[in-house]
Amino acid sequence: MPFVNVGAVTLHYEESGSGDAVVLVAGTAARGRTWRMYQVPALVAAGYRAITVDNRGVSPSDPAKTGLTIDDLVADTAGLVERLVGGPCRLVGSSMGSYIVQELLLSRPDLATQAVLMASRGRPDAMSRAFAAAERALYDERVRLPAGYDAAMRVVQNLSPRTLLDEQAVQDWLDLFEMSPPDVTDAGLRPQLDVDVDTDRLGVYRRICTPTLVLSFADDVVAPAVRGRELAEAIPGARYAEIPAAGHYGYLEQPDAVNDAMLTFFKD
Repeated sequence: MPFVNVGAVTLHYEESGSGDAVVLVAGTAARGRTWRMYQVPALVAAGYRAITVDNRGVSPSDPAKTGLTIDDLVADTAGLVERLVGGPCRLVGSSMGSYIVQELLLSRPDLATQAVLMASRGRPDAMSRAFAAAERALYDERVRLPAGYDAAMRVVQNLSPRTLLDEQAVQDWLDLFEMSPPDVTDAGLRPQLDVDVDTDRLGVYRRICTPTLVLSFADDVVAPAVRGRELAEAIPGARYAEIPAAGHYGYLEQPDAVNDAMLTFFKD
């Protein structure tokens, strides 16, 4: 397994292909390998070097400690870019990964040539606060939901109603989620749950100068498309695209549409 030392933190990463580098940053509790089914092959086929990373808190990268902040995760990503790429590159994030990227665009614009922000937002709302508080409560109270119930709720929360009409697709997702339930005893992951867009950042995002594509998913209940449009409107010159029939996991539900939007943007 390849690892890189960033300050006092060791991060696990994987890379494929050659050419201009694209660093893909995953969301809360997600492994970097979530990009490897669809986005990495598309990037490699298009002539890019795709680098995925397990954020601090996600094994086999170092565990996170209490008090983890977005600035810590931004520093991790910036350090990884400096060590592995040695200069500016394209950055892609989803959910919390997008939050990391958009904050990096403020503090280290010298490390980004283009950015794609999927399933993101620039300010919280009542529902996002409720989702975040519920996730923290499950971990803090060590609540182990029955695997079938947890899988069903994750399907409803993260996928499009269009997907829910496909019985085979639903069963495949249920099976996947049942095999990988959240580990509410993972103290090294728990601090990631405190890293969330909990204040209105739209005003400061007006300082971003990196060419940016904000990519929302039409049926996303975690990061609704209206929040993505707000974010795109705040970032000067940002493009906005919305993928239909896709929920929060839109990059896995509608990979062809997502990859086409991403690669078209990269060519410009």
